[in-house]
Amino acid sequence: MPKALVIIPTYNESQNAENIITEVLQQSEMVEVLIVDDNSPDGTAAIVQRMMETNPRIHLLQRERKMGLGTAYVAGFKYAIQHQFDFIFEMDADFSHNPKEIPVMLGKMDQCDVVIGSRYIKGVNVVNWPMKRLILSYSANIYTRIITGMPVYDATAGFKCYKRKVLESINLDGLRSNGYAFQIETNFMAWRKGFTIKEIPIVFVDRRVGVSKMNKKIVYEAAFMVWRLKARSLFNRL
Repeated sequence: MPKALVIIPTYNESQNAENIITEVLQQSEMVEVLIVDDNSPDGTAAIVQRMMETNPRIHLLQRERKMGLGTAYVAGFKYAIQHQFDFIFEMDADFSHNPKEIPVMLGKMDQCDVVIGSRYIKGVNVVNWPMKRLILSYSANIYTRIITGMPVYDATAGFKCYKRKVLESINLDGLRSNGYAFQIETNFMAWRKGFTIKEIPIVFVDRRVGVSKMNKKIVYEAAFMVWRLKARSLFNRL
């Protein structure tokens, strides 16, 4: 049976960790979970370790300090490739991504190489975001589509599934972004390498508990990343 790994980066997610892991694993017996924890001071890793004692489908990578979203996913991708998982998910810990969408996304993997759970492919499907943040996110995706030419409506989406061959084709150590720009960069790499990307509509609900990691640095990184990708593609340096 094919194996799927859901990678969930965490930093101070003790309020969500046990519930998100439990719900993800309920979706399919082929699904396993990898938590990549950045030394959360609230004890997130300890919760995961306790769950691992009774469930071999739960895995943990502990890092020494807070190192960011992009490097967490790179570490997770390398783990998935090393352990020969067929499908690799990115997913948030805060329930903004509904675990029930996992089987739906897996069901689309025979049609494409990357599936994106998209907030914007059919209108705007975002719940509980302030209008300012919604406008920023929606505008950023239009901006990305215009500059890069990439036919993706939600290039900053963090709920995705890759076939392993996509990640094997990307120079993971060469990825330069670490915030939401990481999503743009990996989508762009996959697209330019000729892999098929499919967006399916999801409803994104702002986190139930905990604190958002969004800040101005992340926004600026994404704004400049699209131009860097455009330049690199023009000079065939992807």
